[in-house]
Amino acid sequence: MIRVLLVDDQPLIRSGFRALLALEDDIEVVAEAADGKQGLELAREHLPDVALIDIQMPVMDGIEATRHIAADPALADVHVVMLTNYGMDEYVFDALRAGAAGFLVKDIVPEDLLHAVRVAARGDALLAPTITRKLIDRYVAQPPPTRAASGLEELTSREREAVALAAQGLSNDEISDRLVISPSTAKTHINRAMAKLHARDRAQLVVLAYESGLVAPRNT
Repeated sequence: MIRVLLVDDQPLIRSGFRALLALEDDIEVVAEAADGKQGLELAREHLPDVALIDIQMPVMDGIEATRHIAADPALADVHVVMLTNYGMDEYVFDALRAGAAGFLVKDIVPEDLLHAVRVAARGDALLAPTITRKLIDRYVAQPPPTRAASGLEELTSREREAVALAAQGLSNDEISDRLVISPSTAKTHINRAMAKLHARDRAQLVVLAYESGLVAPRNT
């Protein structure tokens, strides 16, 4: 059973998401919160698999709440998916940098919401959609000062290739096709790179890849 925490200051959004998720046999909404501070408290109490968190909220915004979740070892298995009203929200890349596994626009179609929850629960990042690729290109085009990622020198050439492809939004299956390896081997390369770079999840691996200079942003 996938346990979900909803954090949004709009009751209508929460009720809509809750009603949709409640229809699924493998998903359970375990708690709801109207601000980031309460959401953080409920995350610690319920230890959900997925936390759907709005970016802009009173008391504590979603980015700050995500930062606290990512920094808490007890919440290492909580995968944060940010909710935004607009696909090109200016805060989205900050959310990924804070530790979010990905993001969704609030007017997402039901099928995509359910798919996103299941993808996040598996520990995969929501970085494949075209809109996310555009976001990454837009924000890393003017990144903060390049910083060295601890463990970068430990990556094998194959792991570097896999990380570079992940940074383009490719899935493990797509990486396996590109590198002519099995999907399980592609997943192993990504997991080893995450461990060496101390990345919380796939999304943070991609952020580290750009910020460290391992991958250069594409021209738009």
